[in-house]
Amino acid sequence: MEPYRGAGPVLGEDGQPLDQIQLLGLSATGHHGVFEHERRDGQLFVADVVIHLDLRPAAGSDDLALTVDYGSLAEEVVAVVAGEPAALVETVSERVAAAVLRHERVAAVDVAIHKPHAPVAVAMNDLVVAIRRDRSRPLAAALPRTEAGAASPVAPSTVAEPTVAPDDSVTRPMPAVPLPLLAVPLLVADDDAPAPVGTEPAPEPADPPVAVADALDRVPLQAVEAVLALGSNLGAPENTLRRAVADLAELPGVEVLRVSPLARTAAVGGPVQPDFLNTVVIVRTTLAPRALLRACQQIEARHGRVRDEHWGPRPLDIDIIVFGEVTGVSDDLELPHPQASQRAFVLQPWAQIAPHAVLPGLGGGPVAALAATAPDRDGIRWMAVDWLHRDEPTEAPPVASHAAAPTFSPATFSPAAAPPFSPVVAPPAAAPTAPPFPRFPPVIAPEAPDGPPVPPDGDGTADPTPITYLP
Repeated sequence: MEPYRGAGPVLGEDGQPLDQIQLLGLSATGHHGVFEHERRDGQLFVADVVIHLDLRPAAGSDDLALTVDYGSLAEEVVAVVAGEPAALVETVSERVAAAVLRHERVAAVDVAIHKPHAPVAVAMNDLVVAIRRDRSRPLAAALPRTEAGAASPVAPSTVAEPTVAPDDSVTRPMPAVPLPLLAVPLLVADDDAPAPVGTEPAPEPADPPVAVADALDRVPLQAVEAVLALGSNLGAPENTLRRAVADLAELPGVEVLRVSPLARTAAVGGPVQPDFLNTVVIVRTTLAPRALLRACQQIEARHGRVRDEHWGPRPLDIDIIVFGEVTGVSDDLELPHPQASQRAFVLQPWAQIAPHAVLPGLGGGPVAALAATAPDRDGIRWMAVDWLHRDEPTEAPPVASHAAAPTFSPATFSPAAAPPFSPVVAPPAAAPTAPPFPRFPPVIAPEAPDGPPVPPDGDGTADPTPITYLP
């Protein structure tokens, strides 16, 4: 992301370029956008601010009061970006300019707001709205009002408001405008009354428009691969994920191709809650993207998922990360997943089973490279390689009842009277059982930082640290 350094110099009253203070890369999480998920989840915004002012009085006196406290100004800009949601980035830019121009020493300001994860349907590195504002005309958007009625945390400026020339339109006589001739219909009760002169018969009502399905409802012409991310941190997460994979395999039009190792990760956002167990599943499907979403939501509900708390603990979560080359944005589904490029618990398991995979769309790239730079990359702990094929724990069988044994006494014991011991007979070998999911390929062991696979412990886990889950 390249910083924006303004639209060029601003001339002062003497015709010379004014000095500048540049605040670049001020970042905050904002909830701006036209989509409901943007208002709900928020995303990264970055502000570049270039202030034009005369710094000679401050430089000559070494007095902070004769310049702008850029530390306080930076906090004010971030407060606007992270503050009241707006539908348009243009409005956020105007609000930032308003906050800067409330400082009386500022003559003009250049503002650029970056929205690098804007939900667009094509590949794009960044979205930037850049404006220049000065005191020659009023701003188009004022700062949001606070509960106390103040427009900004900054003290009001002492600069005079722009004056408006008096309007003499009230006393000015209105010019005579000829009125068009109106066709007046005849007041008759007969349905066969003639139409007014100069009018044409009303057109026949057009057929209602036919709704056209968007890309998220379009059934693919041939089977496509989709990447699903599964997570669980309530109940028995490993068992839940194992059964969820089986449920996916039983969906009509869905074939499970690859399943990643099981990873333990800390919860991202929301209240304090247990760690998650995560896995990534690659499927081949002939369903439409939204139809696959509905099927995954039904599986979630089958395992007790209730959507009553955003980012709260849940027995099962299934997200569609990628669906072939489909890109689209709606209130219920966005493809590719907007947070995938920042989530190591998605990227690292995905890279294990598809080392050359590429995440399409804005902020995408090679999955392995994204996994190596994801913010939460250090929180991944590999738990189990063979988790998918391990038998689920069952209750212990009841203990058979036995007759009461005679009481042993050294005084009455006689070796001659002791019954002979029966020869030890080896128990019959248990018949081999088929793995629970014979049609799935074996899970691939994760790679260590230096390359070779991580050898699992004796119980099939790479990280034997126990996990505590909510009941």
